[in-house]
Amino acid sequence: MENKYQKVKDALKEAILSGEYAIDAKLPTETEMMERFAVSRYTIRRAVGDLETEHFIYRIQGGGMFVQDWHKDWSSEHDSKIIGVIATHVADYIFPQIIYGIDQVISEGGYSLLLGNTHNNHQRERKNLINMLNSKVAGLIIEPTQSALDNPNMDLYQEIKDNGIPVLFINASYPNLDFQAVTTSDQEAEQRMIEYLFEMGHESILGIFQVDDAQGVHRMNGFVKAYQEQPEISYKSNILMYQSGDPFEKLAHRLDTYLQNNERPTAIACYNDQLAIRVMDYLKGKGLNIPTDISIVGFDDYHMSRYMSPGITTMNHEKTTMGEDTGRQMLRLLHKQPVESIVYTPKLIVRTSVADLN
Repeated sequence: MENKYQKVKDALKEAILSGEYAIDAKLPTETEMMERFAVSRYTIRRAVGDLETEHFIYRIQGGGMFVQDWHKDWSSEHDSKIIGVIATHVADYIFPQIIYGIDQVISEGGYSLLLGNTHNNHQRERKNLINMLNSKVAGLIIEPTQSALDNPNMDLYQEIKDNGIPVLFINASYPNLDFQAVTTSDQEAEQRMIEYLFEMGHESILGIFQVDDAQGVHRMNGFVKAYQEQPEISYKSNILMYQSGDPFEKLAHRLDTYLQNNERPTAIACYNDQLAIRVMDYLKGKGLNIPTDISIVGFDDYHMSRYMSPGITTMNHEKTTMGEDTGRQMLRLLHKQPVESIVYTPKLIVRTSVADLN
């Protein structure tokens, strides 16, 4: 069990690393910290003393405690053989296949992987970036966190750029950074998916999209674009937006309002297959038959989507290929060779989750 001293130390260190206390900012007094953490002066002094030894804090005689410039020399070491990979998720959905592809290529080049998981949270992203930089990685492969929102970690990305550390983005990118990326043409692919539903006789379609990620925004834009090109039925479209931290129950409650409508949608287009599987399970629990009562489509061709009953119609994602291409691009960067961004064009995979209404 973590003791009081360690809790105080970790809390102060977290506040410094997250930017809550800026460099050279004055920290609360010992008395204020004692009140905040409900601990003794001895505990505060021990925690602060450790942070002072680790160069996170400095003191001015009679002036108090301040945040030291804790940034280190983060330029990569020439003999480093570690590539850092930071993803929003590591162990589930499509990410193991992407990581497998990266590892297959970079291991042949004599490198190994150091993995970091942000859970699509900016604070976790910051921790992972600092950990990678302190580990002196040779390069970084990063899946942006909440890529459709302003990112509070741009100071670290600027330091990465200033230190000349090779960086590649996967699945998305941050618009104000000029690192190369390996991505998918999400907007065009989602537009094609909605056009397929039109071809199958569906006009009233509900789109459900995660809008704190650029992928979700692009896919939503593809949904809108498809309807813009069919102005006579555009009034039948509906969009339900959510963010990555929203519980499914909240989403399901909002979905119910569409299901209870006399003119409920005949099809639901989900942000990805993971969501499509959950929505399908929820609808079945409501006694609805897929696709007789309502059709469902996803995105990414998650391996489980083909084994569902019915199999989910989706757009493919070049998972392993993306990993392999990203690995090759990183090796080129490490050898000072120029690289260009890669954009994949997904293919429609038709299964049995869509009814033909014609």
